[in-house]
Amino acid sequence: MAAGDGGDEVRVLQNLRGKIYDAKHLVPNKMRDFFCTINLDQEEVFRTQVVEKSLSPYFGEEFYFEIPRTFQWLSFYIYDKSVLQKDLRIGKVSIKKEDLCSYTGKENWFMLQPVDSNSEVQGKVHLELKLNELITDNGSVCQQLVVHIKECHGLPLINGQNCDPYATVSLVGPSRNDQKKTKVKKKTSNPQFNETFYFEVTRSSSYTKKSQFQVEEEDIEKLEVRVDLWNNGNLVQDIFLGEIKVPVKVLRNDSFQAWYLLQPRENGNKSSKTDDLGSLRLNICYTEDCVLPSEYYASLRNLLLKSSDVQPISASAAYILSEVCRDKCDAVLPLVRLLLHHHKLVPFVAAVAELDLKDTQEANTVFRGNSLATRCVDEMMKIVGKHYLKVTLKPVIDEICESPKPCEIDPIKLREGDNVEINMENLRYYVDKVFREIVRSSISCPTLMCDVFYSLRHLAAKRFPNDPHVQYSAVSSFVFLRFFAVAVVSPHTFHLRPHHPDAQTSRTLTLISKAIQTLGSWGSLTKSKLSSFKETFMCEFFKTFQEEKFTESVKKFLDDVSSTESKEPSGLSEPVHLKEGEMYKRAQGRTRIGKKNFKKRWFCLTSREFTYHKQQDKEPIFTIPIKNILAVEKLDESSFNKKNMFQVLHGEKPLYIQANNCVEASEWIEALCRVTRCNQKRLSFYHPSAFLNGNWLCCKATIENTVGCARCTADVPADTQIEIDGDRETERIYSLFTINMSKLQKLEEACGSIAVYQGPRKEPDDYSNFTIEDSVATFHTLKQIIDIVEKLNESHEKYRKKRSSSAKYGSEENPIVGKVS
Repeated sequence: MAAGDGGDEVRVLQNLRGKIYDAKHLVPNKMRDFFCTINLDQEEVFRTQVVEKSLSPYFGEEFYFEIPRTFQWLSFYIYDKSVLQKDLRIGKVSIKKEDLCSYTGKENWFMLQPVDSNSEVQGKVHLELKLNELITDNGSVCQQLVVHIKECHGLPLINGQNCDPYATVSLVGPSRNDQKKTKVKKKTSNPQFNETFYFEVTRSSSYTKKSQFQVEEEDIEKLEVRVDLWNNGNLVQDIFLGEIKVPVKVLRNDSFQAWYLLQPRENGNKSSKTDDLGSLRLNICYTEDCVLPSEYYASLRNLLLKSSDVQPISASAAYILSEVCRDKCDAVLPLVRLLLHHHKLVPFVAAVAELDLKDTQEANTVFRGNSLATRCVDEMMKIVGKHYLKVTLKPVIDEICESPKPCEIDPIKLREGDNVEINMENLRYYVDKVFREIVRSSISCPTLMCDVFYSLRHLAAKRFPNDPHVQYSAVSSFVFLRFFAVAVVSPHTFHLRPHHPDAQTSRTLTLISKAIQTLGSWGSLTKSKLSSFKETFMCEFFKTFQEEKFTESVKKFLDDVSSTESKEPSGLSEPVHLKEGEMYKRAQGRTRIGKKNFKKRWFCLTSREFTYHKQQDKEPIFTIPIKNILAVEKLDESSFNKKNMFQVLHGEKPLYIQANNCVEASEWIEALCRVTRCNQKRLSFYHPSAFLNGNWLCCKATIENTVGCARCTADVPADTQIEIDGDRETERIYSLFTINMSKLQKLEEACGSIAVYQGPRKEPDDYSNFTIEDSVATFHTLKQIIDIVEKLNESHEKYRKKRSSSAKYGSEENPIVGKVS
C-alpha cells in the first residue's frame, strides 16, 4: 500500500496515566473529609477514596485509562464529602488538551482554581447562519439574519442523567439584545432542535419609528450572534451548559454553516484569590498516537525483534532506544509489550542481563540496580503476573484491609494504650499468612516468569561460580523484593484493592512488606544480617523467624519458580478474573411481572462466564457462559436516552447495560470482546438500537429475531490476559526515536569517528554515558533506525495532510473553537 493510502485505517488512540499525590492547605480551614475526581470535560471518569479528617489529604492513587472520545479539558476536582447534603466542590485544576504535553512525566503542584458554573461546559452545536437582503413593498432594502440551530452533540450529564436542554439565540450589539428561545428537548445529550429564527439587522430607509434598537448599517461590524445552551431546571434554577459567539460581519452575503465547540461564559466576576483554595500535586502523562496500518511498521518492528540476536546486545535497536531516552521507563513499557507480544522477551532479557552482570563486581549486589534488565523484568512481571498476584495475595490483602488489627511495633510510633506484645503477635500472624500463601503459589506462577527466572538464575551462577547462594538471590531479588513485597505495600497499584489504603493500614502493609523482603532474601535470617537492621524493633521481631523451615521454604519456592520443568498450565485451571464493577442493567423481561427498568448491579467477568449480582460477594442472579456470547456492541443513546450504553448479545434477549462513564464503557466492551473472540457462533450483523414497542428503532423491522442491520465491529487483539496492540507499541517506539533524533544523529557521528580514526572520542559529554562496545555494529544499527524513522515521518506527514484536508475546520470532526473572526 502506498504511503498515505488507506487513511481510513489510521487509528488515533489516546491514553492518560499518572498519579494523584496529595493536596495541601485546603479550605475550609478545618478538618474535613476530601476526595478527588478526574473529569474529561464534565464527565467524571475516576474517583479516589475519601480521606477523612484532614486539611492536607494524601490520596496516593495511580490511574491509567484509554480515552475513547474527544475532549477539550482534563480537570481534577477536590470535593468536601457530605453525608446529608450534596458534596461540595472546593476547587479544581483544569488543563487544556493542547497543554497536557507540557506537563507529561513531571510531578507538579497546581494551584486550585475556583469552580465557576459558567466555566463548566462540554459539547458542540451545529449552526447555519445566513444574511439576506429583503426588498420591502416600497422598494427599499433591509437586511435580515437567519439563524438555523440544527443540533448539539455531547452535552454533559446533569446529576448522572441526560439533561433537558434548550437554546437561546441572541443578536447582540452595543445598543441591542434581541433574544429568542428553542423548545426544551427532554432527556438527551444530543438534542435535535431544527429551529429557525429571524432577526432584522438593518432598518429600511422608510422606517421612521424611533427605537433604542435602531441600528445604522455601519454598526453591523459590532453585531454578533450568541447561542447559549441551558438545562431546563423545572422547579430549580436552569444550569448553563455553554455558549458560542459568531460576528455577523463574517457572513457577508453568504450562508455560513459549521460546528462549534461550546465555550465558557465570559465572566468578569472571577475571584482573584485563587491561592486561598489550596493546591494539588499531580503527575500526568497524556499520549496521543496516530497508528498507521500494520505494514508501515514492518521494517521498524523487524529491526526491534532481531535485537536479541545482535552481537553485542548494546548495538541492537532495542538497547539503543533505552539509551537515548531521558527516562528509561519511557522506552521499557512499549519495548517489553512489543517483545512480549511477539514472544521475543525472554532471549532479550537474558542478553541484557548478561551485559548487566559484566559490570557487577559482588554477588550480593546482583540485579539490585535500575538497569535495563531489571526494569524489563519489573514491567514483564506487572503485565504477566496480574492474575498470579490476585489468586495468591488478594484474599489475605482483603482480610488485612477490611478487618485490620493493630500491628505497630515501633516504640516511637506506639499510641497510648497500645500493647507492643499483642501488636507483634498480630504482625506475626499476618506475615506468616502472606509468606505461606507466597511459598505455596509456585504452581500458579506464569510460565513466562519461570522462563525468565530460569535464565537469570543460570546467568548469575555462571558469573559467580564460587557463590552457591547467588542463583537464589538472583531470583529472590525480583520475585520477593520487586514483585510480592511491592504488591503488598501498594495493593491498589496492582488492582488488588480499589484504592490506596488508609494511613494505619498502609503502615501495617509496610511492615509486612519489609518482613517479606527479609524472609525472601536468601540468607538474610543469619545473625550477621539481622545485626545490620537500622530499626532495632525489626531486629527483635525477626529473631522469632530464625528457623530452618523458613529458609528451606524459600529455597524450595525459588527452585520451583525458576524451573523449566512442565507443571500445571500457570494456574489457568482456575477461571481468570478479568474485570468487575458496578453498572446499571435493563430488566430483560424474563418474567411477566415487573417493569423493564434499570437497576444497579455488580458485574463480574471471568474467562468462563459473565455474571451480575445484587451486591458484591453475593451469589449471581444471572450468568452467561462466555461460549454463549454472540456479540458485544455499543447501543445508540436514542434507544433509552442514556449515555455510555452497550449490549451483550447471547442466546436469550440482549442484555442492555449502562456504564458509569465513557472510559468504563470502552473498557468493558474491550474486555468482553477479547474473551469471546474465539466463539464459533459470533454474529456478523447486529442491531445498533433496541427493540421497543414492536419494532427495531434502527431499521424499523417488526420481527424481533430478524438479522441485524449493521455489521459487527472488527476483531480485537487476540489475547485474553495480556492486552497488547503490537502496532501501537511500535508507533510509541517510533515517537520516542523521533523525539530523540538529535541524539541518534550525534551517536551515529560518534560511532563513525571511532570506527574510522580509532582515536579519542570527540564531544564526550554528548555520549560518554552511552555504551559503545562495537562502533561498527552500532553505527550500522543507528543508520537503519534513522532511515526507518525518516520514512515513517513521510507517511505520518501524508496522513496529517490528508486528515487536515478531509476534516475541514468547522466540520463535526474538527469544530470551531472560540469566536470566529
